[in-house]
Amino acid sequence: MGIAASELCRYVIRPTLIYLGQYSRTAESLLLGIAASQSALGSALHDRRGHGLYRITEPRHRALWDDYLALDPERASLVRGLASQHAFLSGPQLELTVNLRYATAIAWLLVEQHRPALPSPDDVLAMARIWREIFHPQGRLCDYTRAWQTWVSPENQLAC
Repeated sequence: MGIAASELCRYVIRPTLIYLGQYSRTAESLLLGIAASQSALGSALHDRRGHGLYRITEPRHRALWDDYLALDPERASLVRGLASQHAFLSGPQLELTVNLRYATAIAWLLVEQHRPALPSPDDVLAMARIWREIFHPQGRLCDYTRAWQTWVSPENQLAC
């Protein structure tokens, strides 16, 4: 069993987006749906597809730092502030598994890097398209919508 959608939203996703200056209901819903479809809200935090709630691979994580955050030192410093001081230096990919706020920031930056037009927060199909484009190109839209219905929808009124 993963993390309750309402708690993930309230204690991890929302504060992280506010910290990054990127809060919107759509961003919150999108990240919640991505976590639901990638890891069943944390039911399994590590497998061959990647690390943590969002299943981010080491190469994608490294490329985000090298090709995106390196171009914006202020933003990089802000994100680095979410990481553990010593653990990040020895194994930054481990932060994606154990540090939910850091993983959420990285997931949001992967979205931001692609600059998709964000839909309304209740347009699950449009969010599924963003998920497929950025996180799971081989995924089917129904995989996202099914995960949304299973893990998010029952709590959605409380979560977001």
